[in-house]
Amino acid sequence: MITVHHLNDSRSQRILWLLEELGVDYAVEKYQRDPVTWRAPAGLRALHPLGKLPVIIDGDLTLAESGAIIEYILERYGQGRLVPPAGTPERLRYLYWLHYAEGSAMTPLLIKLIFDRIETGPAPFLLRPVVRGLARSANRAFAQPEIERHLDFLEAELGRSTWFAGEALTGADILLSFPAQIAAAHAGLDARRPRLTGFLQRVAARPAWQRALERGGPYQF
Repeated sequence: MITVHHLNDSRSQRILWLLEELGVDYAVEKYQRDPVTWRAPAGLRALHPLGKLPVIIDGDLTLAESGAIIEYILERYGQGRLVPPAGTPERLRYLYWLHYAEGSAMTPLLIKLIFDRIETGPAPFLLRPVVRGLARSANRAFAQPEIERHLDFLEAELGRSTWFAGEALTGADILLSFPAQIAAAHAGLDARRPRLTGFLQRVAARPAWQRALERGGPYQF
């Protein structure tokens, strides 16, 4: 049985969702972020050298990185589900979005989240206006405009099909759910982009997503 080492409010929620979509039995080991620093708990390096989650253990295999985990699970347990057939245009779109989600999409969002925490976090009294002003300027000058470009791109692409790789849900949609949820919570994704908000609504309506929330616990994104 697969064991998912799951951190609250993190990428690992997608792994639970995938396993629920496939109907694969799994166990969950839960970890909580520090409520002040928002970091994962100390000691995770005993599980993986980088101390990051999600991590799955499947027999003798220990595997990190969301994209790699999703590809592994689909290859071993998917039986052709959630992956378009080889040689089709949908398969090429699937491969593109699978890599885009953790690469291009996440980078500006992470930068914004970091600068948001700098802007609102503690700082020496005399330096506080300077530190917060620099963080705010960096967000306005770089992070938010870059995020807006990506959101416009994603909105336009959903005009081609119901899901990102075609008319059927795929592993790429599962990976893309997290950056879209972060954008909705922290980076201005709202009803002005109805296709993207509709994508998130379709995700939230799936029974497998709801079961994953029950297994994983509260999910702020």
